[in-house]
Amino acid sequence: MSKPDFSQMSRQELRAYVLAHREDDAAIEALIQSGNPDSPIYPYPQTDEDLKAMEAIFRQKLSGRES
Repeated sequence: MSKPDFSQMSRQELRAYVLAHREDDAAIEALIQSGNPDSPIYPYPQTDEDLKAMEAIFRQKLSGRES
């Protein structure tokens, strides 16, 4: 039995295939690699100031969870 060409499948078709063939590691990897086009993109901090600002945001979010 030959495997389908995952690169030719839409994300929805690939997801349906993975749900039907959960043991197919290649299909799961292809689904993960395809990513979610609706996911926000977060740029990597370019300067020390950007890195410090990101750390401050993370600390603020984490302290909000603890309360």
